Amino acid sequence: MHRPIRRSALLAAALTAAAAFALPASATERPTMIEQLRIYEIFDGNKEAFHARFRDHAARIMKAHGFDIAAMWEAKGKDRTEFVYVLRWHDEATMRERWARFMQDAEWSKIKDSSAAEHGRMVGAIEERVMQRTSYSP
Repeated sequence: MHRPIRRSALLAAALTAAAAFALPASATERPTMIEQLRIYEIFDGNKEAFHARFRDHAARIMKAHGFDIAAMWEAKGKDRTEFVYVLRWHDEATMRERWARFMQDAEWSKIKDSSAAEHGRMVGAIEERVMQRTSYSP
């Protein structure tokens, strides 16, 4: 004869199982996920065209290649305007492989070439930093 399972016992079991998968094995263990900071110098004369290209094309194609864009900003430095964004990755190998696929994407190459022909050079210096969170990061 089957005994009915109490709802509270079922809920407690589900919460215990979820916690086992959600918490690191130790307090100092960090997930291997990394974040990538990208900083592009953009030019005031065609920055609206740059933003349109990134918003309407690059971000869409990146997403199709498995990119996870966390946030995007425009920053004004002392002597230049910058487009800054952060990507999240499972690991550095995945990041490198997906960037290679994106850079070889035929649609992206065509869009980049046609927008450069119409608006001129849209990106100057590019900086990149691969970041791993510290054990005490919130």
